[in-house]
Amino acid sequence: MSVTDSTSSLSLNDILANSSVKTTTTSNSLTSAATGGQALGKDAFLQLLVTQLKNQNPLDPQDNSEFVAQLAQFSSLEGITTLNDTVSGLASSYSSSQALQASSLVGRSVIAQTDKAVVDTSKSLNGTVVVPTSVAAATVKITNSEGTTIRTLELGSQSAGNSSFIWDGKDDAGVVAPAGTYTFGATTTIDGTNTSLITYLPATVNSVTISQTGGELMLNLAGMGSVALSKVQTIGI
Repeated sequence: MSVTDSTSSLSLNDILANSSVKTTTTSNSLTSAATGGQALGKDAFLQLLVTQLKNQNPLDPQDNSEFVAQLAQFSSLEGITTLNDTVSGLASSYSSSQALQASSLVGRSVIAQTDKAVVDTSKSLNGTVVVPTSVAAATVKITNSEGTTIRTLELGSQSAGNSSFIWDGKDDAGVVAPAGTYTFGATTTIDGTNTSLITYLPATVNSVTISQTGGELMLNLAGMGSVALSKVQTIGI
């Protein structure tokens, strides 16, 4: 007596559409995943694979290469899941490291890229000007909070690099200026064009803002607002 097979080999889609109640539930979960209601994780993927094995036609089983390909996809999914867990752990460690770094910066003196500084004029202020190329002359104009220029420092010719300057706290008349916030505008002439230069000035860190999205630490400087940690040149005592 011969046996005639009237059932073709079932595909994964056929299983999802026609299998038992348990498989229908899986199908509903997959549909939910497709519409964004639920992520198709490794457990659901393995369940679909096992269901497909159970429902294949024993007289005409599916090709082994297809199952190998599905297993390879499962292995890839497993690896991606592990990688996601590892990255999440690293992100958590980074946040903890940022918090520790932030706590150690509060109250410290830093040299940051800024054009303003809170100055105790009873002491000298040391600043730095970044000169992009060799110049014949460079100047630093010091302006008070009212916008009046009280002192002009002539730096003379400078080679490319960082050029230091010192302000003794006095105005052009030799009188000690009141303590407060001052603006330092450094300029030079490059190829006949008046060019502003970057200045690095001292400041004190009052507090630190930690980004909740993994961004850069922001240092809140006394009397000067916020500046990114990457713009800090030196961290002092």
